[in-house]
Amino acid sequence: MEFSLLYFANNETEEHDRYRLLLDGARFADRQGFAAVWTPERHFHPFGGLYPNPSVTSAAVAAVTERVAVRAGSVVAPLHHPMRIAEEWSVVDNLSNGRAGIAFASGWNAADFALRPEAYEDRKKTLVETINTVRRLWARESITLTDGSGNPAEMTMYPPPVQPELPVWLTSSGTPETFALAGEHGFGILTHLLGQEVEGLSQRIEGYRGSHRAHQPGAANAGHVTLMLHTFVGTDREQVRETVREPFSRYLASSFDLVVRAAEAMGAEGVQASRQLRDMSEEDLAFLVSQAFDRYFDTSGLFGTVDDCLGMLKQLKDAGVDEVACLVDFGVGTEEVLDSFQHLGRLHDAWRAIERGH
Repeated sequence: MEFSLLYFANNETEEHDRYRLLLDGARFADRQGFAAVWTPERHFHPFGGLYPNPSVTSAAVAAVTERVAVRAGSVVAPLHHPMRIAEEWSVVDNLSNGRAGIAFASGWNAADFALRPEAYEDRKKTLVETINTVRRLWARESITLTDGSGNPAEMTMYPPPVQPELPVWLTSSGTPETFALAGEHGFGILTHLLGQEVEGLSQRIEGYRGSHRAHQPGAANAGHVTLMLHTFVGTDREQVRETVREPFSRYLASSFDLVVRAAEAMGAEGVQASRQLRDMSEEDLAFLVSQAFDRYFDTSGLFGTVDDCLGMLKQLKDAGVDEVACLVDFGVGTEEVLDSFQHLGRLHDAWRAIERGH
């Protein structure tokens, strides 16, 4: 089971050197033997607002690393022309000498589609169509586009990529249908434990493997499952709890605001639900955030000591996870997170030793 770093920043910090954690973390991941560094696509909100374009941040990561893969987690496919996705990520592939990879998502937040409102309704259908077009372009096929004069034109993507095939994942919040779809098309899965437990994840992974085997009979493996986990490793579990409590609670409250906005975009029923959420008292909201913090800390993250986290990793390995993407930028100060990497490195080494049977 591989380790990666994943970023999804809550951009309410007053720090000016906002990308130091990304770049120093990438250097750490490269030295430590991690598999990848993932950056997302987020728009118009402090929750993830440092990352409006993962190809740009991945290009920066590629420039300061030598070995680690540089991946999007995720590109919101319906917001972009597939030619632009292919072009940008081929640049990343060239800068990294063949280390690019993309997780694609359909998008869920209606506000993001202010960039391309006509794509919102059919976003799920557009997702696979876009991925297939990007893969064709990556394989040096031409596609027919309409030029400025209204005439059809055969276009080929440049620059040519280094990798003959682009590594692709689908991003899923945990719906079995998306897991099965990823298996059907031979994609990897990028998922999380927000709204799903490890036991339920295990069942979805079984469905994904079955779909992959059924539709990809000649494949060398049964797919690849990457799980995002909020991560902070230290030397004392209760000290870690208190270190992450306030910033992670703020992070959860910020994501709550996005849930309200998403509900408002769902029509009359969503508006009614969002009003109920907005009408909650500060005390009720604080209680909900406190409950969510306790659940995530105890059951849904890599929090605590090396020994604490090894137990979680064993559960994930048994569930069928191939890669743990450690989300490290949820609000703890940059210096504290960078200092904690020494313990994350120890966790990685300890897990490697267990896998080798030592």
